[in-house]
Amino acid sequence: MAKPPLSMKPTGWFQVAWSDEIGVGDVHTMKYFGEDMVSWRAESGALTVMNAYCEHLGAHLGYGGKVVGDVLQCPFHGWQWSQQGRNVCIPYQERPNRGRRISTYPVVERNDSVYIWHDVERREPYFDAPDVFAAFGDDSSADDYYPQQRLYRESLELHPQYVLENGVDFAHFKYVHNTPIVPKFTRHDFGQPVSFVDFTITFQGDDGQQIEDVNSGVEAINGGLGIAVTKSWGMVDNRTISAITPVDESTSDVRFMVYIGRTPHRDQARAAAKAQEFGREVIRQFEQDVEIWRHQRYSDPPALATEEYQGFTAIRQWAKQFYPDGIGGSAAEVYAAAQKG
Repeated sequence: MAKPPLSMKPTGWFQVAWSDEIGVGDVHTMKYFGEDMVSWRAESGALTVMNAYCEHLGAHLGYGGKVVGDVLQCPFHGWQWSQQGRNVCIPYQERPNRGRRISTYPVVERNDSVYIWHDVERREPYFDAPDVFAAFGDDSSADDYYPQQRLYRESLELHPQYVLENGVDFAHFKYVHNTPIVPKFTRHDFGQPVSFVDFTITFQGDDGQQIEDVNSGVEAINGGLGIAVTKSWGMVDNRTISAITPVDESTSDVRFMVYIGRTPHRDQARAAAKAQEFGREVIRQFEQDVEIWRHQRYSDPPALATEEYQGFTAIRQWAKQFYPDGIGGSAAEVYAAAQKG
């Protein structure tokens, strides 16, 4: 992949694990945004994500580090670090080192996922990570759906913005996913860090039908560049989450999750099997996109068809706010301007 002229250290919420990968007492190693990190779950159940190296002599806390109650203990000399990254115990000295601190990240867990807030300027979160149920305001919950089905692809040469731009790319549905007709977009709302895209779409019928006669579609909510959630209506009930997290200057990890709605059925085993089958199909279609993205070159400016101009211009202007290099102003500046407007 040709390296895109976009920062791989954007501001926002990004998935770094699934919640069930980090049990009580577990220490989990990871690398994102070019930084070695560890996540660990205290005996209280609280989850912490922090930089990986002990401030004492630089031991990696993910290799032999141990959770002791609600602190993480270094494997090298037993120094203990709190959930705020502060040294709270040096076992062979009466007082801890209060002057040193390991950098930690704001963390939220929802939809079985672990999200961290990343910002190179170390600002606090100023928008929320979307919940695939609560965000749509329809009183749905995970209880209404079969267990989450997942896709995980490590260290692919793609940028998170490619995935978000896919959401306004109406023409690709026909040629990548073989929809009988091109979808019609009914909403583009890029006025805030959390944006909205709705469109009418069908996977049934033939190219002789009219889009105006289609009674099914998708609502999408983008929580910055890192997380997108969708709700389908008028077709098999499903919700999806796509989460793209930069690893280093050229690669990202890709996670995709799908929930299939439960339906009353006398044969529950058959209904569950059908849900698994449909979930696999949704994941297969996402994999079709991944294959395009991982070989894509960022085209700037792109050669757009007339009808594509509005959507792509809006999403690219919106995306600028999440980059720390001054393109379109800092995230805080763009957000403040949006609030005033």
